[in-house]
Amino acid sequence: MLSVFLLKLDWKELLMGHEEWPFLLEIILRTFIMFLTIIIGLRVLGKRGVKQLSLFELVVIIGLGSAAGDPMFNKDVGIISSIIVFLVIILLYSVVTYFVGKSKGFEKLVEGKSICLVENGEFAIENFKKENLGSDEFFAELRLKSISQLGQIEKAIEEISGEISVFYYEDENVKYGLPIMPDSLNHTLKNITQEGYYSCIFCGHTEEKQIGDAGICPKCKNDEWVRSSNKRRIT
Repeated sequence: MLSVFLLKLDWKELLMGHEEWPFLLEIILRTFIMFLTIIIGLRVLGKRGVKQLSLFELVVIIGLGSAAGDPMFNKDVGIISSIIVFLVIILLYSVVTYFVGKSKGFEKLVEGKSICLVENGEFAIENFKKENLGSDEFFAELRLKSISQLGQIEKAIEEISGEISVFYYEDENVKYGLPIMPDSLNHTLKNITQEGYYSCIFCGHTEEKQIGDAGICPKCKNDEWVRSSNKRRIT
């Protein structure tokens, strides 16, 4: 059954679609031309790495990639049309970059701004809510910087590139804070059975508690706590 199906299969249609074999040579030429165009375009735009790209610059790169991709294999899309698209995108980039350099307000509108996510060992909760960033993802970013609890952090700032910049407390100034190691938030408490420092799992607010009801967090009004950590950062 399978062999009959394979014999009846139009392999030319499967591999080439409606194009003829000579078009393969044209694809090679088209790809070569667009490849050179991409290289020239990126040289004009500058040398910033992908992780350093702002949202605006990422949109520009996606636009260039889209303009370059279609004419590589689509006979209906002319190379001249794509090169014009390249030139327009580069021109717009240059104009926007000029105004970004002239106006701080325009820069914030186009590229966004850096935002503080952790301050004095606790979440800057209102700022954190504005960002499309889950706590697990954020904790993973911090662990990659050898951070095990929020009390090690004086400030953590999300840059416009999406990277996290962290400013640490000196070892002697490390505070009790919310532990961020895997599974550290699995066993939450609403009743304290041992005196010590405890952290709110939602905002990282940390305070010393006595035996009894854990109470409500004064910062975010949630009622789940975990034992705090005062572990120092190992570098």
